[in-house]
Amino acid sequence: MRSWPVGSWQLLGLLLLHLAAAPAAESILRATKRPRHRYTPDWQSLDSRPLPDWYDEAKFGVFVHWGVFSVPSWGSEWFWWHWKGQRQPQFQEFMNENYPPGFSYPDFGSQFTAKFFHPDQWAKLFQAAGAKYVVLTAKHHEGFTNWPSPVSWNWNSKDLGAHRDLVGELGTAIRKRYKPDLIWSDGEWECPYTYWNSTEFLAWLYNDSPVKDVVVVNDRWGQNCSCHHGGYYNCKDKFKPEHLPDHKWEMCTSIDQLSWGYRRNMVISEIASESEIISELVQTVSLGGNYLLNIGPTKDGLIVPIFQERLLAVGKWLSINGEAIYASKPWKVQLEKNTTSVWYTTKESAVYAIFLHWPESGFLHLESPIATSLTKITMLGIQKELKWTTDPSEGLLIKLPQIPPSALPVEYGWTIKLAGVQ
Repeated sequence: MRSWPVGSWQLLGLLLLHLAAAPAAESILRATKRPRHRYTPDWQSLDSRPLPDWYDEAKFGVFVHWGVFSVPSWGSEWFWWHWKGQRQPQFQEFMNENYPPGFSYPDFGSQFTAKFFHPDQWAKLFQAAGAKYVVLTAKHHEGFTNWPSPVSWNWNSKDLGAHRDLVGELGTAIRKRYKPDLIWSDGEWECPYTYWNSTEFLAWLYNDSPVKDVVVVNDRWGQNCSCHHGGYYNCKDKFKPEHLPDHKWEMCTSIDQLSWGYRRNMVISEIASESEIISELVQTVSLGGNYLLNIGPTKDGLIVPIFQERLLAVGKWLSINGEAIYASKPWKVQLEKNTTSVWYTTKESAVYAIFLHWPESGFLHLESPIATSLTKITMLGIQKELKWTTDPSEGLLIKLPQIPPSALPVEYGWTIKLAGVQ
């Protein structure tokens, strides 16, 4: 990492990097077999670079906001800015009530101990959640780096607080390679891309870096770059397109709906429910996106039980329905707006219809798929074939399993697999 050109990335307010759970070997081989092409430091050339296959196939990742802001753990991860930049009264009051006079934001650094940070446990949790990639805060907007940066002297996790290379330890736990495969940049809105030297950095990254064949980047590289330039598009936090975009995109969102970093004052009503998370995951993938779900660990490196519970719920759902998610593609129809809210994906010759509400009639109506003599219909998690018929006015009419709710493979978001349909 220290060989990277300093001027091209150190200045960005937020740099997050992907630590692949396991980039598929075949994806890397496909990437390395591509003819070598030299990219020039301009958007026309850089935007022509094909997105490495592994990213689109992954579909689901975990976002981790962790840093000095996890010490006060109040308000949001923008604690420093709200307190010192905007001087918001509630933050002033919080400091007056809880810390001695003269206490400064850098004083929080020594308390960022990561005392109970066990990277292997994090890695096991993320794997159990079904995540295929992890995006960890390497540096947030106040400049503190979670690795021993030589250009952030005494304001990094090795020199201060934890006295550990947090990025390196998690990278080792997730995979034996200390090289980022994804760079998630942010804080670009203050200046144009020329100020950040973004195009020069990306040209080096694509041409000469150790990860040139597999690295993926987002679109936050300067003013007016979001949703226009870079690798895949974030566009904005919690971005939800209404229709199928013509460019690969990602929705980043947080389990804590009011903050990305850990908050001691969060309450259960501010936490996304399991059904809300799975619904967003389904909709995102159906519209061709990746779903990046955020958690905020404590200053000690603990992932609180409510966050663990939500991640494990996603993992349980994916263990049954992952066939319709991982490596899938958008189908010709993405959504049927009916009482059951059906979202479609496809992979190889199969079409998957994921419905979010169980119809009271016990029958699922699908208007878009056209049955043929080869049609075979099943529900993921249940071996038995489902009975079905066609209706000229309603299309496919599928009889759902008549079993107690407790015997269903999942509690919400059920997937019908359609083979031999058009």
